[in-house]
Amino acid sequence: MNKGQLEMIETIRKAEIEQSHRWIEYWQHYSHYFTWQFWAVLAMFVLPLIVIILFIDRKKAFHLGFYGYSVHVFFAYTDVFGTYNGVWIYPYKFQPYIPSNLTLDSSLVPVCYMLLYQYILNNRKNYYLWMIGLSLGFAYIVKPLMVGLGLFHFGEKENFFLLFLGYVTVGLIAKWLTDLFKFLQKSNILSLHRGEKPSK
Repeated sequence: MNKGQLEMIETIRKAEIEQSHRWIEYWQHYSHYFTWQFWAVLAMFVLPLIVIILFIDRKKAFHLGFYGYSVHVFFAYTDVFGTYNGVWIYPYKFQPYIPSNLTLDSSLVPVCYMLLYQYILNNRKNYYLWMIGLSLGFAYIVKPLMVGLGLFHFGEKENFFLLFLGYVTVGLIAKWLTDLFKFLQKSNILSLHRGEKPSK
């Protein structure tokens, strides 16, 4: 790296450290253990995980787990993009070290999608219709409720349709990616039945 590049990367590094310190200071003042918001956010993280452990179809655990992990990854990307670009912000977190919202990214949203997907698989429902319904619920019921409670804040003009598109996109990518890997698994099993060497 040349001198100009090194200077710029060092400026960015210091700015990120300073921003991290600001978040910690903010958390200590407004989002700490003695606020009801902290416990509300923590509950939204812990309770869905308990629910999925209790009610996941263990015969389809890997299938559902892969799908849920895909929802988690792509929803986290969407959330980080929106946060970094100032489209929205989460005023309350149960930990201040991650810019997006760990509660939604890692628990509430993936678990809801997983339970819906499990219901669809077990009852042979249309994935796309039900997924769109869930996306509408998150975008136009859950997020407005979070706005009303102060747990979610738009940095600019409120745009729930943008959130809806994000939820639908994540649902589509997770489904298609899961279908792709299921197809690859099935094709490998068919190769074994034909006496072919399994692909490594």
